[in-house]
Amino acid sequence: MRIENLTTLIYITRGSDCLFIRKTRKGDMNLDKYLGIGGHFESDESPEECVLRELNEEAAIEASSLNDFRYRGLITFISSEYPTEYMHVFSAEVPLSFELPERACDEGELCWVPLSDIKDLPIWEGDKIMFDYLFGESACSSFFTMKFRYEGDRLAGHEEKCW
Repeated sequence: MRIENLTTLIYITRGSDCLFIRKTRKGDMNLDKYLGIGGHFESDESPEECVLRELNEEAAIEASSLNDFRYRGLITFISSEYPTEYMHVFSAEVPLSFELPERACDEGELCWVPLSDIKDLPIWEGDKIMFDYLFGESACSSFFTMKFRYEGDRLAGHEEKCW
């Protein structure tokens, strides 16, 4: 049973690139946006189990391929158009020699994007703040929490904390 308001995301780096999925499924609230790999919890899953299952389903990547797999943060996503969502955010690395398995993804298109370009992608405004905590100037080496309030696609307010 899919649990609608609990989700996971993982951002995987390979050198100076980050793996994204451009969502292409019609009716998806993230249509044409770039996201990390992830999805909704199934019944009785832990956050780690969910993100690793989603990673395997969407990108055919096994946990054994990941280095420095870490639980990085929790984001509360409040929207005027969608139910509140609680996103568990992870990060990991893969070796420079890592190649994506050749397999179509029914969720969207997988692509490697230079970290220097990620804020220029079509993404949620709050993701730019999260990226600073994951990769940038505000890098949080422990755990972060964030709360994003959206009115439509516009970020109307946010709170953030590095623990």
